[in-house]
This record gives sequence, C-alpha cells and structure tokens, in this order.
Amino acid sequence: MNLFHREAGAGAPVVFLHGNPTSSYLWRNVMPLLPGRRLAPDLIGMGDSPRLSSDYSFDDHARHLDEWFDALSLEDVVLVGHDWGGALAADWASRHPSRVRGLAFTEAVLKPMTWEEFPPVGAAVFRAFKAGESLIPEFLASLPAEYARLYPTEESRIPLLRWARSMPLGGSPADVVSRIEAFDGWLASSPEVPKLLITFEPAFDTMLTPPMIEWMAETFASLEVVHHPVAAGHHTPEEQPELLASTLAAWLARIPANGTVVHETPRRSEIVGPPR
Repeated sequence: MNLFHREAGAGAPVVFLHGNPTSSYLWRNVMPLLPGRRLAPDLIGMGDSPRLSSDYSFDDHARHLDEWFDALSLEDVVLVGHDWGGALAADWASRHPSRVRGLAFTEAVLKPMTWEEFPPVGAAVFRAFKAGESLIPEFLASLPAEYARLYPTEESRIPLLRWARSMPLGGSPADVVSRIEAFDGWLASSPEVPKLLITFEPAFDTMLTPPMIEWMAETFASLEVVHHPVAAGHHTPEEQPELLASTLAAWLARIPANGTVVHETPRRSEIVGPPR
C-alpha cells in the first residue's frame, strides 16, 4: 500500500510524521526551511493516503509505515514527530535502530499517562472520546480549514476518532500502553542515537506538562530539550514553524553520518532553557 507523501531536496533523509487530526500538510512551513531530502507521508486513512476497511490501530499505522520506509529504501534517517507521529517515529526507530541517525519530537505522545498527570482540559476531552462521544468536528475547528477539507464526512473521520480513543491514559488501551513502554525502553537505552525535544511556553491546549518533560529528560538517553520562551499550544508546527525549523537545522548540523551529536563535552541529557 503506497502512502501519499510530500518530498523535496536530496541527501540524507529527514522524515516528518504527523499526528491527529492532521496530515503531512502540518509540515508545509517547516520543511522548506531545512536542508537535505525531506519527506512527509500521510498516515494510512489520513490526508491523501488511501482509506481502508481497517481498524486503524497503532499496529496498522506502524505496519504501513514499515512498508513505506522499505519501498523508498530509506536509510540513515532522522525522524521528526509531532503528536502520534512522535510515537510512530520512536516505535519505528526502536525496531530499526541501524537505520536511524536521530530523533526529534515536539508535543509527542511518548509516555503512558495517568489521568491526573494529563492537563485537565485535555483530560475532560479524552474522557468524552473514550466514553463514546465523537468530538472530531470540534477538534478540527481550531485548525486551518485544509484539515476539515480532508475529513469532510463521518466515515473519513474514523481514523481520527480511533487515534483519540487510543490516547494512553489510565493504563488503557493496554496494547498501545505496551507498545509505548517497549519503545520507551529503547529510548532510554540508546545513547548512540541523538534525540531532541523542542518545547515552548504552555498554552491552554499544550499536552506536555513540565513534569512530563522532566521525566523524558531524565529517562531518554542522549536527549536534548530545547525550550523556547514563547507560547505555543499543542500544534506547534502550525504555531511556531520558524522556531521549530531553526532549532532542527542547528541540531541537524551537529549530527554527522554516524549519528553522534557533536558536543564540546559528552553528556547524557541537556536542557537548554527551563522546561517550565
């Protein structure tokens, strides 16, 4: 199954993975500001990729991404992930470590969470999703109209609803929590792979709270946390594309082909600016 993807440039590949309820369109203002070969697929059933008679589970998305990476023979890859795109990036990297040059995240789903540690506004929304409500039109309303165009009908919004109900909260769904715990183990034990987390001052819909950011900084090997003291909500590539791109460009410039970040002094984790 061929996924639709955007592509530009040449050289070592940088792959941008979107989350919910977006598409590769999310990266339109970030990709042109970076060097190299840049690729951004639409996840299966999303954007302009094919719709399937599928459950649209995490496993389904991961399997189709595996086929896409293999079809394009992508090696020495840097992955950049937002929201569920971050989870899929970490999952793919953990299963293909020899093909990964680095990982970068912003507002990514990288930790099973309790209801208490999730931001209260988000917790109320996701309790409603998990209770059976479909709030996807409201989800889309806060984003550019292009996303609503991509998902005009209830049927077209099935993948979006499945993602919303898959948020790993309170130990459920168990299969997603298990998968995240597995790649978290790899993120914690792979110091040879440089990792970057880009954060901003929280807005009302920011997902990553300071305790979550601290947990990632303490847990993931070779992680740098670069914090920008300007506000951004959950959809950081929409709100702060230039800052994302400039931070990525500076980090990418320090990653040679073997995947090692060049530091003056080697260190396991680095926080640039306060995470809160």
